[in-house]
Amino acid sequence: MSIERIEVGPRMSQVVIHGDTVYLAGIVAERRGGTSVADQTTQVLQRIDELLAKAGTDKSNLLKANIWLRDIADFDEMNSVWDKWVSPGNTPARACVESRMAAPDVLVEVQVVAVKG
Repeated sequence: MSIERIEVGPRMSQVVIHGDTVYLAGIVAERRGGTSVADQTTQVLQRIDELLAKAGTDKSNLLKANIWLRDIADFDEMNSVWDKWVSPGNTPARACVESRMAAPDVLVEVQVVAVKG
């Protein structure tokens, strides 16, 4: 079975497709300075929509989501955006944890796995 990679970089690919399974890298907001968790979550989910479309699928086909928050106290604020975005009746298995982030201005990171639609 072949492997397809989208937006390949020297360290990682943003999307890897194996069979009908689509794996996204952890996605963070591009515009971060002074932004809120809600704003960063909105940016991240928009980017996930774009990457899923490039892979021939969408959020209604999510299988799993991992979410990392700089501060778990932001859980409700992040969920206020997530709950409006996620496809009703098609919610993925999900984990959300507090974590030290790769950069000090990253407040949220999301990684998803989906099937091709």
